[in-house]
Amino acid sequence: MRVVIFSGTTEGRELSAQTAAMGAETIVCVATEYGRTIQQHVPGTKTHSGRLNADEMVEILQGADLCIDATHPYAKVVSQNIRQAAQRANVPHHRLLRQESALPQNCILVDSAEQAAAFLQTTQGNVLLTTGAKELQAYAELDRERIYPRVLPMQDSLTACENLQIPRGNIIAMQGPFSYELNCALLRQFSIRWMVTKDGGAAGGFDEKVQAAQENGVQLVVIRRPQEEGESYQTILALCKEMIGCR
Repeated sequence: MRVVIFSGTTEGRELSAQTAAMGAETIVCVATEYGRTIQQHVPGTKTHSGRLNADEMVEILQGADLCIDATHPYAKVVSQNIRQAAQRANVPHHRLLRQESALPQNCILVDSAEQAAAFLQTTQGNVLLTTGAKELQAYAELDRERIYPRVLPMQDSLTACENLQIPRGNIIAMQGPFSYELNCALLRQFSIRWMVTKDGGAAGGFDEKVQAAQENGVQLVVIRRPQEEGESYQTILALCKEMIGCR
């Protein structure tokens, strides 16, 4: 039994540990070196790191019995490519969906980083960006002194901050997960008025962000999660147990 998991999330790592423990050959594909560093600690799995195009995905899926997309809820284009690659490779495909969070009633909802940036141009006060380095360019029209990006401590992230000319004292390069207490400390330390986030679910620390924002009078700006279909972690785990047990 050969399982290919496109991961980069907590659920993907947990599922890969389960399938490997069941005796399945488990190949985990992650996009970044950071993802590889985390995944390599999961025993019994093989890791492929680096961003893949559709043809490369098809090649990795050759001979697999199951393809599981456990990428981030906002990785819409990647998920589309994985689905198409599985179809081309004639491999059963399942999308693992992270449970959505209950959004606070007073949050500002937008559809993209560009919309978040456009809204913030009408405001005043410091902004904590917790959506990573990939979308920093969307905030290019904002006063750099207002922007406090929280990014992974990786060279690519720091380069993205430098390219946008973010003051070095504003860059928060840290690896999560972030507790409620740490979120509170950062909001206070940098006098944050606005926090931009995505609904990363419980595994992404969304609840801790909401609680810290509410306790410190910080307004949340939430980028909506793309609509998609899929299955829960427990449903896909049960499927894996059934398939592997039959081999």
